[in-house]
Amino acid sequence: MSYRPLADEMRPQSLDEVVGQRHILGKDGLLRRIIESEQVPNMVFYGPSGTGKTTVANIIAQRTNRTLRRLNATTASLSDIKDVIAEVGTLMAPNGVLLYLDEIQYFNKKQQQSLLEFIESGDITLIASTTENPFFYVFNAILSRSTVFEFKTVTAEDILPAIDRGIAAMEKRLNVEAQCEEGVREHIAASCGGDVRKALNAVELLFSSGKVHKGKLPVKLADAQLVAQRSAMRYDRDGDNHFDTASALMKSMRGSDPDAALHYLARLLEAGDLITAIRRILCSASEDVGMAYPQAAAIVKACCDSALQLGLPEAKLPLAQAVVLLATAPKSNSVCAAIDAAMADVRAGKAGEFPRQLQNVHADSAGMEREQGYLYPHNFPGHYVKQQYLPDTLVGTRYYEFGPNKTEQTAKRYWDEIKGED
Repeated sequence: MSYRPLADEMRPQSLDEVVGQRHILGKDGLLRRIIESEQVPNMVFYGPSGTGKTTVANIIAQRTNRTLRRLNATTASLSDIKDVIAEVGTLMAPNGVLLYLDEIQYFNKKQQQSLLEFIESGDITLIASTTENPFFYVFNAILSRSTVFEFKTVTAEDILPAIDRGIAAMEKRLNVEAQCEEGVREHIAASCGGDVRKALNAVELLFSSGKVHKGKLPVKLADAQLVAQRSAMRYDRDGDNHFDTASALMKSMRGSDPDAALHYLARLLEAGDLITAIRRILCSASEDVGMAYPQAAAIVKACCDSALQLGLPEAKLPLAQAVVLLATAPKSNSVCAAIDAAMADVRAGKAGEFPRQLQNVHADSAGMEREQGYLYPHNFPGHYVKQQYLPDTLVGTRYYEFGPNKTEQTAKRYWDEIKGED
């Protein structure tokens, strides 16, 4: 008898057995209603691996009595597509073909376009899956003819029943009684990163490596921790998760939540992505803290330099220091708002001539004999004198507004007094 992986053996045969995805497969879920109607349109399944995309495609093929053909876009070619199309209308596919195209983002435009004629006619029902955002990676011609469903990461609570079924199946396969230490099931469920396949693979490995004594097989928590180590990480430097993690780190620092910021930093460091962490941290120092605590930029730069010199794993220390500093520092986006407004005016063509007093004095030797009229601020009380600096077309424009924090309000009071402003 040939070997069959536990995850394949335990693959659900009905919608009720699918783990998670209640938002689309629950009692009143839209995808469930579509499948039960057996009038299945072209669809794109989007979500992490191990969340049931392939399983649901198999169930759809069974429910609609269509011939299921599977292609993986990482290895498939145009000739493979033509072979599937050639089956339409033959005895091999009397009720049409349901083509499950995994990782469609790896198909180029020509390959995707080759499917259009046949999915429009209904001879082929396309179910494409992708772990990346389809609106970025799937061509519009396919998207406009498909309905997109998002498969979400399965929670640990939802995975526990699948683990229990896997344990029962392995007990039956090996004719043993499992004796699981407390916390084994929960650890596998929590550490598999929402991937049911990973959880069942861990169960199978624990049973296969265990030692049976008098018909009983002890399953130890230490072994479960070793089998499942680092498996909860979902990270792809070129994928959505990379950008989501970087975004979450930045927004947590901006939101003054040091615990969340440390969590997302830990994700980046566990994935070995030191550069992304440093880039976000350096940016946050000026974008989110800015003038509320100007020294943060210098301190954070020193932390990042130390991290680069130390390398991982020691780099975690100065970077954690920088993250906590930024998350707990007073916040101001006045610098960010000011430069964005100034650049918007420049892009809009609001520039104009330099005021005469700001021009380079060397211009006077090129036939410009009129007096420049520049007033040197250091020659005046308070090192300030009122004169025009903006071009004529922008006189009166204000980009920078003092933030409501202690540092900027102190500066505002100082300059209000010097400039005689209210």
